[in-house]
Amino acid sequence: MIYAAYQAQSDLLDPVRLAARMSRRFLDTTLGGVGLADTALLRNLTAALEMVERTGLSHARPSFGIDTVSVGNREVEVREEVALDLPFGRLIHFAKDIDQPQPRLLVVAPLSGHFATLLQDTVKTLLPENDVYITDWTNARDVPLKVGSFGFDEYVAHVIRFLETIGPGAHALAVCQPCVQVLTAAAVMAQEDNPAQPLSITLMAGPVDTRVNPTKVNELATSKPLDWFEKNLIATVPPGFAGAGRRVYPGFIQVGAFMSMNMERHVKAHVELFENLAMGEHDKARTAKAFYDEYFAVLDLSAEFYLETIRIVFQEHDLPRGVLTYRGDPIDFRAIRRTALLTVEGERDDICAVGQTVAAQDICTSLRPHLRRHHLQAGVGHYGVFSGRRWKGQVYPLVRNHILAADA
Repeated sequence: MIYAAYQAQSDLLDPVRLAARMSRRFLDTTLGGVGLADTALLRNLTAALEMVERTGLSHARPSFGIDTVSVGNREVEVREEVALDLPFGRLIHFAKDIDQPQPRLLVVAPLSGHFATLLQDTVKTLLPENDVYITDWTNARDVPLKVGSFGFDEYVAHVIRFLETIGPGAHALAVCQPCVQVLTAAAVMAQEDNPAQPLSITLMAGPVDTRVNPTKVNELATSKPLDWFEKNLIATVPPGFAGAGRRVYPGFIQVGAFMSMNMERHVKAHVELFENLAMGEHDKARTAKAFYDEYFAVLDLSAEFYLETIRIVFQEHDLPRGVLTYRGDPIDFRAIRRTALLTVEGERDDICAVGQTVAAQDICTSLRPHLRRHHLQAGVGHYGVFSGRRWKGQVYPLVRNHILAADA
């Protein structure tokens, strides 16, 4: 009933949002045409209408919006091409026409309530010097039941399939939640001597061992038994969608949970957005709107994947305890001998705390010292590890050198 109630409310608000949009455009065009729009009263009114218009969530993937990139001293066109299309996710290739080959890099996006476009800034930074692919996960409510289930093992299998599609000699970079699955995929591929096992993996701000410095996110995951999460957070996709009848962890619940952790900050940001709109500070407003357009674009997770992640990663800690399995078989992380490892953490990360990602270094015991490196980025929180000024200027140069050294 949770999902049906949410969808009913969203459907009821659609006419309100439409009315606000039409009213704002009427005021802009009609009064603006006679020079009356630039008054304090009308700016406040149009700002209020735009805030009403912006209420609600989107369930469609936004565009990456990356049309060109500077390579060397010229602008190069970027084309999004589907390298592999699977029901629960596509492999997107940011193709460029350049003469010089570049390291092939798979960016594994988190499957945690947002679309892969959340990593737009990450991809933009990587593109000039790398041949970039990304995991484009599908909104589970759009996947028909007949396709089957998607759990932890299926996620790992997708990472392996994607690396095999890219081919031998590729690299992988995981952001947040998929650090566990990418490390697992690397071990499975090493055990099987898969020729497509990555030359390097970069694990950024991921929950490899959540027993270390538990955050509010970790404490929430361990505060209730697994059946509580299933009874209270799992919903059924209502009729009208391709995945009707599928059990999911809805994206709107995930976003609500994230917002509740920093509600004061989000309220302040929306107050500032209203003030910027009312004062005609459109550049400042544009930045805030771009962020929340992405933040409020949500996708649903399959129930199997969500519940297995809670159990395996946050409650039972299978990976750091050495009992993690893949399709029923034990995984020996000592098999990772040739894949160089870089772990990155943010000093102020309140989602994956300091120590949780670097734990991967102690798990990959067969790696020689020159194949492993850790970086703690000062002054950044979770998102600052993979986006923003310090990501571009301080973290990415280390990632680049890590990839180039393994690629040599």
